[in-house]
Amino acid sequence: MTFFEYLTKLTQTYQAHQGDDPASREAYCVQVMSQYQFLPMQEGDLLAGRMRILPVGFSNEPLLGRSVSWFYDEARSMEALQQDGATPEEIAAAKQMLAFWATQETRANLRAQYPADIQAAMPQDIYWEHSQISFPLYRVVGAYMDYEKLLRLGLGGMKALVEDYRCRAEAEGAPTALYEACGIALNALSEVCRTYAGQTSDAELKTALQNIGEQPPKTFLEAMQLAWLYSLISGVLNYGRMDVYLGDYLAEDLDSGRITLSRAQDLVCSLWRLIDARKTVFHGRVIIGGKGRRNEKNADRFARLAIEASNVVAEAEPQLSLRFYDGQDPSLMAQALDVIGQGKVYPMLYNDEVNIPSVMAAFQVSQQEAEDYCFFGCGEYVINKKSIGSPNGIINLLKALEVTLFNGQDLYDGKQGGLALGSLTDYPTFDALMEAYHRQLTYQFDILARQEKMEYDYCASVGAYLFITMLMDDCLERNRSLLGGGVHYLGGTLETYGNINTTNSLYAIRKTVYEDKSIAPQTLLDALKANFKGYERELQLLRSVEKYGNDLDGVDGFAQELHQFICTSVRDLKDKVGLHSYMIVMINNEANTILGRFTGASADGRLAFEPMANANNPAGGTDCNGVTAMLNSLVKLRTDIHAGAVQNMTFSREMFQEHRPIVEALLQGYFQSGGAQAMINVLNRGDLEDAMVHPERHQNLMVRVGGFSARFVTLAPDVQREIASRTLY
Repeated sequence: MTFFEYLTKLTQTYQAHQGDDPASREAYCVQVMSQYQFLPMQEGDLLAGRMRILPVGFSNEPLLGRSVSWFYDEARSMEALQQDGATPEEIAAAKQMLAFWATQETRANLRAQYPADIQAAMPQDIYWEHSQISFPLYRVVGAYMDYEKLLRLGLGGMKALVEDYRCRAEAEGAPTALYEACGIALNALSEVCRTYAGQTSDAELKTALQNIGEQPPKTFLEAMQLAWLYSLISGVLNYGRMDVYLGDYLAEDLDSGRITLSRAQDLVCSLWRLIDARKTVFHGRVIIGGKGRRNEKNADRFARLAIEASNVVAEAEPQLSLRFYDGQDPSLMAQALDVIGQGKVYPMLYNDEVNIPSVMAAFQVSQQEAEDYCFFGCGEYVINKKSIGSPNGIINLLKALEVTLFNGQDLYDGKQGGLALGSLTDYPTFDALMEAYHRQLTYQFDILARQEKMEYDYCASVGAYLFITMLMDDCLERNRSLLGGGVHYLGGTLETYGNINTTNSLYAIRKTVYEDKSIAPQTLLDALKANFKGYERELQLLRSVEKYGNDLDGVDGFAQELHQFICTSVRDLKDKVGLHSYMIVMINNEANTILGRFTGASADGRLAFEPMANANNPAGGTDCNGVTAMLNSLVKLRTDIHAGAVQNMTFSREMFQEHRPIVEALLQGYFQSGGAQAMINVLNRGDLEDAMVHPERHQNLMVRVGGFSARFVTLAPDVQREIASRTLY
């Protein structure tokens, strides 16, 4: 099928069902999309399932299209037409169809409904192209689906289940459109299985694909294949507690002699390569280990294969994540540290002893539910198969401070960037400055929370997200779509950036301007405007003030206070906007660098347009008291009032390999003191600096960026410099 044929068929199908229930319209369009979306297998694939990114269609995530729900991308559409050799007549017809899709785009139609204050606060869509305090995002991500249900029932059993619900609804006089749509969507996936079965020459895989088109999987291969194809067509980008839902199949096949350990390892490695080929950048989470696993011994057998697959494949995805707790088989952690010590960036480590009680408190859920916590993307927490937690807003906390100091003026472009509450010279006390800054933040928090709920409501009115709906608790039982009242917990999250730079800046202002009076308020404003040119004395004074990350009670205590205010102010908006939860996440991907490009000089001594610190980690090079002090600072920030944070730490290969017991003792002390998570890089000294000069020598150098990993040489120069600035222990 050419793109023109796809576009024509999709447009005709959409228009034919435009007046139908949104779930029905989506289902019929999914049938068309699946015929164009799935790509043939490539040489070396042991599993079927590759997909193209559609230029027009329905999606829950911009990485799979351009925006949430119904989207179109004119530039990529024209590119696809040209690649297919479309005729001038076809191109002209395609442009007319794209003009129609412009009227149906969910993002544009949602923005048109924003009230005046949201429009004013969020004038632009894309956060990395503009200088402003806050930004909306357009996506429905964070769903972790019930793969155990899928594998237990199979596609045929799922069809029977939705048909039972349809009959019950019909008998009760309730709407049946959702169930009918689910049946249509499941048939589309069955057809995908049959198509792939017809393409492969591998007899075992052909049989597996034929079987899973209707029947529940019976083997490890069949279970893995069905879970993978369902993940692809659903649009989810993270793959859940894979050791739980695949462990029993693996164990049964191994114990019966149906499969060898070597063959099983090859299958997992093939899946890892398919996940990486999807290039979801910030996603691709596979979770192993932790409390609440149904059959821990079988799950551990898969977990060991998963860790080794990340050692062998060594790509940016999947983001393998190991949950652990006191009493878990210690061989998993030992294997994980062995792989990390070789310079691999996975698995990431999550401490259940801290995270489970934190999730219970933050999300207000039971211990059983909290034990099923998962993390997606760059590290945002949700409850497996029970909650949605899309981070649909971004706030630059340092930019908010900037405009608070300059009466609402943005130093980057000189425009009005926030509330005009006065300038630093107008605040007679530090408390007055903090009050103004709090007002600036709470104004933005309120807008971001309202935008998130508006986006959920609007998306619910135009689509059902059928495949996710079917594998999330309560949706089918309630006869409600994912966002239309179906999901058990509808939550939201707000990404915060510049947390630590803001802490250090405010603390330095308090010390130099208000306590020591070593810098006059107007002088500080002038120095910031001048990017400290001609103000070297002031720059030195600001940089000499103690910084977070050195286990110093003064600045760390202030960090705790600011952290508490931000977390609780956001959390308390959930009832106002009608969400089960609304919390911040400090997951900082490369946006700490990107947003820094549009943020002026700050009072912590950071120069204009330079990167901000990553997540709640110390700003690069400011942690000077050693690794123990840095870790002690990290654990001081509460973990039970937000929905996720990342902790990046970099060790030298010498330290990790030659002094392994010391590293293990450090990590053990960190986790026992309240450390929730660790993302560890192990590098040779000078690797990063040499890679910036001679990238051709370091094509395989993987690094932790923030909540995701990447090949170092593919990153932008300023992102590379920010990573290289982090302290190497």
